Amino acid sequence: MLSVALRTLRSRSITFVGSFVALSLGVALIAVMGLALASSLHAPDRKPERFAAAPVVVRGADTLRVSTPIGDRVQKLAQPRAVPAAVVAKLKKLGTVVEDRSFTVRARGGPGELVGHPWSTAAFGPYEIDAGRAPHAADEVVVSGGGWAKPGERVRTDRGTVRVVGTVAGRGFENAVFYTDARAAQLCPTSTQLAVDADPAAVRTAVRGSAGVQVLTGDARRSADADADRDSEALTAMNAMFGTAAGVTTFVSVFVVASTFAFSVAQRRREFGLLRTAGATPGQIRRMVFVEALSVGVLASAAGCVLGAYGAPRLSAWAVDGGLAPSWFTIGSATWPYYTACATGLLVALCGVVTAAWRAGRTGPTQALREASVDTRTMTRGRWLFGAALLLTAAVTLGLALFSDPADLLHRKTYVSRPMLLITAVALLAPVVVRPLTRLIAWLPARLPGAGGMLARENAAAGVRRTAAIAAPVLVTVALAGSLLGATATLNEAKATETREQTAAFAITPASAAGFDAATLRKLRAVPGAEVSATSSSAVYVLEDGVSLIKDEARAADPGPPAATAHLPIVSGRAGDLDDDSIIVNEEWQRHTVGEHVRVWLGDGTRKTLRIAAVMTAGTGNNGVYVTPRNTPGASVSQVDVALTDGADAHAVAAGLRAAVRTSGGQVFTKEQWVRASYPKTNRTTRMGFLLVLGIALLYTGISLANTMVMATSDRVRDLAVLRLAGATRWQVLRLVGAEALMVVAVGGVLGLLVAALNLAGMWSALALLSVPITIELPWTTIGAAVAACAALAVISSVAPAAITLRRRAVELAGTRE
Repeated sequence: MLSVALRTLRSRSITFVGSFVALSLGVALIAVMGLALASSLHAPDRKPERFAAAPVVVRGADTLRVSTPIGDRVQKLAQPRAVPAAVVAKLKKLGTVVEDRSFTVRARGGPGELVGHPWSTAAFGPYEIDAGRAPHAADEVVVSGGGWAKPGERVRTDRGTVRVVGTVAGRGFENAVFYTDARAAQLCPTSTQLAVDADPAAVRTAVRGSAGVQVLTGDARRSADADADRDSEALTAMNAMFGTAAGVTTFVSVFVVASTFAFSVAQRRREFGLLRTAGATPGQIRRMVFVEALSVGVLASAAGCVLGAYGAPRLSAWAVDGGLAPSWFTIGSATWPYYTACATGLLVALCGVVTAAWRAGRTGPTQALREASVDTRTMTRGRWLFGAALLLTAAVTLGLALFSDPADLLHRKTYVSRPMLLITAVALLAPVVVRPLTRLIAWLPARLPGAGGMLARENAAAGVRRTAAIAAPVLVTVALAGSLLGATATLNEAKATETREQTAAFAITPASAAGFDAATLRKLRAVPGAEVSATSSSAVYVLEDGVSLIKDEARAADPGPPAATAHLPIVSGRAGDLDDDSIIVNEEWQRHTVGEHVRVWLGDGTRKTLRIAAVMTAGTGNNGVYVTPRNTPGASVSQVDVALTDGADAHAVAAGLRAAVRTSGGQVFTKEQWVRASYPKTNRTTRMGFLLVLGIALLYTGISLANTMVMATSDRVRDLAVLRLAGATRWQVLRLVGAEALMVVAVGGVLGLLVAALNLAGMWSALALLSVPITIELPWTTIGAAVAACAALAVISSVAPAAITLRRRAVELAGTRE
């Protein structure tokens, strides 16, 4: 049968070329994403930057470490502690000690990210004066290179107007503004790290016994840089992005390849019947099919790996240019993605023909020949079993999630993976609904004058396997686009709704991370008709189940005002009961009963027991907790919420608020402006991420759709010839082929829309249980564009080969071998 298999590959070239294209592109996608994922696991080693010339750096405690029965649990502190004064005194006896301070600066005409430092720290960069002199007065500064300011110029900043007295060469890792040490201490009173010019061993001896204080030398000084975690954060973001893209593309590749190979075998039922009549045994037929699949699989997998090696560097360059990856990101030399892609391709190719080959081998010669003319028994027992099992699994997992943890359905990993389960289930069960759905879609066209509509309907309904195979790429395209983009849009709208409901009249934000000073807050509180509540950002840590140290975002507000200025979604208790010994938690907390006491750690690591004053709904996960300013020591005011008193004029209050923050540079938002600012429309980076995750997968499904259409049309040469012999003109036949293609795309689109709707219904249910009522947001524009693109591809890919075929005489076509 090996020789028969090889001759079959040659005689049915279009079918096998189609399978080769689908598999090679699928393997290439898996290889590309695997290489990108492997390259996002490690970052390049970096040397110290700001403190490259500092002998020793001493840092205050910046982590919270809690012992549990299964080991220590560690979290970054929201408000790192300063080095204790007693330790500083000891260090000053050993050598020169320089207190480091970092704070944001906004300058008119300057770079967007300016960072202020004391001048004494410049020597540790090392920075050297290349023009002018060092600052001596409070209004004098030295700026790093870039040419945006020169010595002698006066520059307006959010920290006051300053005079540039010198410049230093830029170091590439920051845009610095150096103040005198005294002025920097005024602008940033808290210092959490010191540069010490002393023997490291003596420094370690001096700090021994001080909890959490770190002594950094050598490459460990990298931890003292302001953005020491930027590489790890970039790795985390890239790993999540490429991991999601790899999961989606692998699923799409496996799904399409398996469908294409199964369809290519199902096309050959007449051929199998003839072989059985000629005396071939079922085992021989199965072996022949497996040899064909293995031959195509080996060649296509090898070609796919070559394509993957070519495409991966281009993907990394595109990601860097688009801002999705840092400038140092390149494709590494990992080899496991090639082995994984190749093995996956071979496995899918063989699995794709298992069921069809088994079924072909089981049928008798007469039965096989009879089945060759029309699709019957398209739903095998195994297909029923697997389809129903997957559908039941999707329903059960959804139900369990809704009753146990609805918030889990809002996580990206969940709403990315759930559509794949439903897509597979619906695709397996598609033959059950293809015939009735086709008749429903074609109900009106079939009643129009002429036989074209009726023939298109009957052809699509009779060829259930062909219709299901062609509809599969459309199903994947519409389901993924609708589910993923719809989930993001629905979740964004839910978050915007929460913000809208919790915002009173105005929200005010400061110009810098330093927050609002006391003078500005006094001006705001003096505005007639305004009820003001100033809040700061921090964190609260709680140990749940005795082993999980959970960090929750915390807002600090004075007791009383939040009840009027922020409409908190309270479900029990009262917001007005918040005091220095209490906390407002949300329903996600393990303990959330009003009056109950909980042990927490504050943003600076201080351990405290607080009483639960009120409980908020869990919402979309952004409600966090509320405490008083006394429980967020060192946190600056980062937001001011304003409500209108009875009878106050909104326009007059807004004018008064803007006047109050004019000097400090704060920005006043109305409720709708604040909602738009908090949850803006998808930005460029997010769009690029969607393009990476969805664009590649959808492009592949489009190519696969065209590929499958060509395979299906090439198999219908005799059907087209019969129509020509029956009197149909060439254009009538081509119109019929195009109409059938549109009908099949419509079937796939409806099934894909069904999958998207079911997935979004699960998210809607979760949001309802979390007390966030919202309507489902379906991306109709994207879905419409996807369906239109699929329709255009399907029509072109079916009409073009049909038009080429119809150039020959109908009598010659009727005698063509299938």
